[in-house]
Amino acid sequence: MKKVLLSAVALLAFGFANAQEEGNGFGKGSTFVSGAFSIGSQSTGDNKSSGFEIEPKIGYFLTENIAIGGKLGYSTFKAENAFGDTADQAALTVGAFGRYYMTPASQFSIFGELGLDYSSIDNKLADVQESEIGVNLGLGLSYFVSSNWAIEASWAGLGYTTNDNGGNGAEKTNSFGLGADLRAIEFGVVYKF
Repeated sequence: MKKVLLSAVALLAFGFANAQEEGNGFGKGSTFVSGAFSIGSQSTGDNKSSGFEIEPKIGYFLTENIAIGGKLGYSTFKAENAFGDTADQAALTVGAFGRYYMTPASQFSIFGELGLDYSSIDNKLADVQESEIGVNLGLGLSYFVSSNWAIEASWAGLGYTTNDNGGNGAEKTNSFGLGADLRAIEFGVVYKF
């Protein structure tokens, strides 16, 4: 056990030293991509649900510390119960974000992110087309494991969303939240060009 632990520590130290030599981190003119992809289904007796989401994200460094970017996402969700009732929903999301990085040229960097999203949601059960706008302010960390690949953790701490619930006289739903739940941290992988 002791040999395995020492080998793991030596491997991490070698990787850290090698990464430092390669000049990891972001700089002016760097471009990066990341995003989200998920697919899943669940079945309990006659109750069934399934969903799919894809949301690529691209960013560009205007200066050493400031990056801007955008994302385009599509998601779908369908559920059916034993009585034949179904919920069917699809959403298209377009978003923009800005990030401010502290120590962007190093292997480890902290950033703050402000994002604005617009979603068009096709709610087939209610036969309405909903529009939703959201603003989020969050924090994140990037850690470069090589010159082009980084592991990223982000936390959207403060957010506001408004949904028109299909319009036509329907009352809007406004949501505001401060997410102090550290279990809501998202992890991802970033590729830098």
